[in-house]
Amino acid sequence: MEQRTAFVTMIGRPNVGKSSLMNRILGQKVAIVSDKPQTTRTRIMGVYTRGDDQLVFIDTPGFHKPRNMLDRSMNKAVGDGMSDVDAAVLVVEAAPKFSLENGLPPAEAELIKELKRRKLPAVLVINKIDLLDKKEKLLSLIALYTGEFDFSAVVPLSAKTGDGTDILADELKKFSKPSPHFFPDGEVTDQPEKVMVAEMIREKLLRLLDKEVPHGIAVDLEKFIERDTAEGEPIIEVEATVICEKESHKGIIIGKGGSMLKKVGTLARRDIEDFFGIRASVRLWVKVKEDWRNRQGLIHTFGLD
Repeated sequence: MEQRTAFVTMIGRPNVGKSSLMNRILGQKVAIVSDKPQTTRTRIMGVYTRGDDQLVFIDTPGFHKPRNMLDRSMNKAVGDGMSDVDAAVLVVEAAPKFSLENGLPPAEAELIKELKRRKLPAVLVINKIDLLDKKEKLLSLIALYTGEFDFSAVVPLSAKTGDGTDILADELKKFSKPSPHFFPDGEVTDQPEKVMVAEMIREKLLRLLDKEVPHGIAVDLEKFIERDTAEGEPIIEVEATVICEKESHKGIIIGKGGSMLKKVGTLARRDIEDFFGIRASVRLWVKVKEDWRNRQGLIHTFGLD
């Protein structure tokens, strides 16, 4: 059989479940997830290989109205992710928070406009169908989106339960073209291990912190080494600095007596140990870099441009 490959970009508004969907299809967590908007900040590549077919997913940040330089960089990553791909997956919610009578939200209207401009074929994915009490509600939602764009397929699914994700994978295989695989079988992402560890730490901060604090956080990984303990066992040593924008946020991140930072470190350590299969130690500090999301030099330092 001839090897075939397709590059597919995942686009949509924040919090529609793009990263969860990619993780579910891959069968492994390569992108962090949380209930906070704008969890994904850069393009993340995931690789799905089954037999002679290889789908290379590009998970992009949620497209939104920019408020600072970091937001503009994230929106640029969405546009970049739509370049040189074979197809797109527009992910929307089965139970949207907007009124269907008012038409599409501006962000999704802009994404569809970009699909038309690029003449890029796309599949419409309606995620979170597990939250619907009546499945017939999907009909009016499908009519709204398909009235704006000629999607090659419409796939209702649940990234949470996995229901419908096999159907999506089969639909996306139709975009595959004869080509050698770009990634070895068994490889699921192109992300460097250091980046994944930093993201594991940031995910715990996103999940544990409330309100506006998580949006102003970055993680700067300063040490990431594997060594042997005195007993000859391998261990990964991680040291990282959590960057925040305000002095008041620093206290919240550290917590009373260091309790919050300790909890973040413990949860991140478990993820790191599960991923690498060996023991890990995690040490965290917190620094304030005021308004760093509007400072291009720091955005570059943290690998977010």
